[in-house]
Amino acid sequence: MIPRLRIAALVLASSTLIAGPALTTIQDVLYKADGTRFNGSLSISWNSFQAADNSTIVTQSTVVKVVDGVLRVQLAPTTTATPPVNYSVTYTSDGRVQFQETWSVPSSTSPLRIRDVRLASEPATVGGAVSNDTSGSPIPESSVVGLIADLGARPLKGVGFASGKVAVVDGSGMLSSATGSDSDCVHVDGSSGPCGSGKSASFFDGEVPAGIVDGGNGLFGLTAAPDPVSSLAVYRNGILQKATFDYNLTGSTIQFVAAATPQPGDTLLASYRTSPDGDAGPQTYSAPQVLCSGTGTATSSISLAPIGTCYVPAGILHPGDRLEIRFDAAHPGTSSGFSVEVQWGSTVAIHRDSAASDSLVTGRLDASILPSSAQLSTQSWGSVLPFTASVASAADSYSEGLTIGFVGMVVQPNDSVTLTNFMVLRIP
Repeated sequence: MIPRLRIAALVLASSTLIAGPALTTIQDVLYKADGTRFNGSLSISWNSFQAADNSTIVTQSTVVKVVDGVLRVQLAPTTTATPPVNYSVTYTSDGRVQFQETWSVPSSTSPLRIRDVRLASEPATVGGAVSNDTSGSPIPESSVVGLIADLGARPLKGVGFASGKVAVVDGSGMLSSATGSDSDCVHVDGSSGPCGSGKSASFFDGEVPAGIVDGGNGLFGLTAAPDPVSSLAVYRNGILQKATFDYNLTGSTIQFVAAATPQPGDTLLASYRTSPDGDAGPQTYSAPQVLCSGTGTATSSISLAPIGTCYVPAGILHPGDRLEIRFDAAHPGTSSGFSVEVQWGSTVAIHRDSAASDSLVTGRLDASILPSSAQLSTQSWGSVLPFTASVASAADSYSEGLTIGFVGMVVQPNDSVTLTNFMVLRIP
């Protein structure tokens, strides 16, 4: 009899251990707003907690099917759980998530409806745990995991910080404010200055190299020295020329090889860029730039007629530049006198009237380029013609290009005067 009693006691104890926690039934009929019944599923998930009867509930989730609106599910109560937790419920229908809500399930021996367990709003959390404090009092910073460390890692305001200014990080890692005028630009190092103050590279596109295209001249000048040198692209009649094969570059001077010398009628274009500091001060050139050079023509006209021309394209001359112009003329006959003249745009820079016995005349002209005009100083003399010098100003604009003309005339039509040589040089 005694063994049977012991067996009965063991069976009773075992059934008590596997009985599981008491569950609360949630039972309801779900409808959609149009009155039709809800069909879909509810995904219910929870974190680990200990039920009121000390049963350990592990983190997991379950999916409950809802057919024709009928919902029935049994869950362990959470209002008496340790620590306090809630169920997260996701409603899925028509192949997508419709909405989410939170349930707080109390202990109940009779079935509850969803309205009995649904929370009106999400509970406050502190460090991942549910807070029962509904008073609205502030949460201490020390209660938020990682907040103090995160706040310490952020930049702090320094003594130079001011509202309404661009914020920069100073040398000590503090937030400061950029200084300067409202129209200044802020550089990457936090400093400021006038916009376009030499901090960026300059680009020259489609520039016409200065120099006469006569089949004999191979030297042509650029406005500035390309930097890097590889940025230079030279086109002759639209065909890209190859460096060292067709030309060589020295500073801002292009020297074409003999086989590639531009011929009369050819068109030259150059594109390049200069260094970021290229426009921070006066322009510098590594060598003088020959803008024009060559021989002129003869005339037997008894009125002033062209015997040589140098056209300086727009964009070549800049304030601070200086030009040196030289010319030589010959008078082979002796039957009459003659005249020669150098014109700077519409301004007569040099005019000399020579006697019949003068066989040679030469002249020099220096031009200093001003913001919108030029100052000219001249010298000229001949084999008999006395030396003379002058200084004058020329108001001719050079921004759209400038023509430097050489003209001559004779007194008798059976005589002639010839421009034997001329050169226009920009001095570095």
